[in-house]
Amino acid sequence: MAEGHLVNKESKVRYLFDKAEELGKYGCDYSSLRTIEEELKETMPSIPVYFLRPDSVKKSGEFFLKNFVVEGLVSRVLYSVKSNPCEDVLKCLFSSGIRNFDVASTDEVRLVDGLFGNAVKMYYMHPVKSRESIKEAYFDFGVRDFSLDSFEELDKILETTKDAKDLNLHIRLSIPNAYAAIDLTGKFGILPIESIELLKATKKVVKKLGICFHVGSQCMEASQYRSSLDIVKDVLEQSGIEIDVLDIGGGFPSCYPGMMPAKLSTYFDEILDAISSLELPGNCEIWCEPGRALVAESASLAVRVEGRKQNMLYINDGTYGGLFDAGSLNFIYPAKALRFGGVELDSQMEPFGFYGPTCDSVDVMKGPFYLPKDIKEGDYIEIGQLGAYSRALRTNFNGFGLSEQKMVSDKPLLSNYDLEGISDNLDKNDNIRTLKKGTI
Repeated sequence: MAEGHLVNKESKVRYLFDKAEELGKYGCDYSSLRTIEEELKETMPSIPVYFLRPDSVKKSGEFFLKNFVVEGLVSRVLYSVKSNPCEDVLKCLFSSGIRNFDVASTDEVRLVDGLFGNAVKMYYMHPVKSRESIKEAYFDFGVRDFSLDSFEELDKILETTKDAKDLNLHIRLSIPNAYAAIDLTGKFGILPIESIELLKATKKVVKKLGICFHVGSQCMEASQYRSSLDIVKDVLEQSGIEIDVLDIGGGFPSCYPGMMPAKLSTYFDEILDAISSLELPGNCEIWCEPGRALVAESASLAVRVEGRKQNMLYINDGTYGGLFDAGSLNFIYPAKALRFGGVELDSQMEPFGFYGPTCDSVDVMKGPFYLPKDIKEGDYIEIGQLGAYSRALRTNFNGFGLSEQKMVSDKPLLSNYDLEGISDNLDKNDNIRTLKKGTI
């Protein structure tokens, strides 16, 4: 069974490389792509539409590959598939040069393998996995890297892989998430003081040993990575163990109204400087697992206004659809109104909230979202920064799950990568205010 699968994989990889030129150009030729406004005006859709900007995906992927580089050590950028598993997005990332993928389920393993075969490498970085998923990933898809945070998980991996000698196992530390918009502590990670014995036990049975951590989703303070790496330094000194991999995880932020981070290069500077103090062995690899930062600004969601009550708009998508973070986590997104026919939209902006289409009263997004004061039924709203987690969290609750996706040539409503071109001699906050004012 395994041999037959590998034969099929080799065949598939040859097929992919036969189309290498096509894959290489994917997302790079935008001459035929239209704008969001052009698409909406022609189709006047009655369901929500995602508009994917392949140029944005390419730009972010290339930026991480160029800048996440530790001198003298091998550096790898692992895309966190869960943030957006859309095939178009994965292909765009592949075309940007991304060849490593952080997977967290059997379905994600199958998805990435089905698209790219042996042209990429997968890393199963979910700390607690079923035996079935470990078995399939290891024996059927050649996955050799797994994360864990307990002795029980170590035993599970060893038993399921029949004490394989080619495992690369990565111990996930529990790290404070003080500056993250979404705190990920509690569910995963072993306390640093308790990790020492687990590291020693794991070191004896693996080909490569790694340490990984996560500072929390949408980390707003670059120094949090330095603090986390200081914890790693203490663990290494107390254990006396040399590691083969240091994985700093994800948490890299995107930009949202009211939540504008420092330049990503500032984060890299903090990380690389802190790593230089660890005295890692020369063969140690340095990994990161960006998700949101790679894809958030790559897509907008266009919704239609179905009704209005004062400054609350009833729209055709909501918290059970593509706006979960806006409702459950109170994320605010940049918004742009579009009207086709009739009187032009008023230039005066006012704050609005949204009600989703379902019958559930919790289907509400408070905002504020700044839109023209005369917005009404039939108008469309482009909601930006929804390339991360939006599609992945959609449900069909109450029968409102339908959506479609199209590729467009527009620039993002907000871009953290645009900040990279701002001179360090300018005040970052002044530039942020300019960006926000021009957007909403």
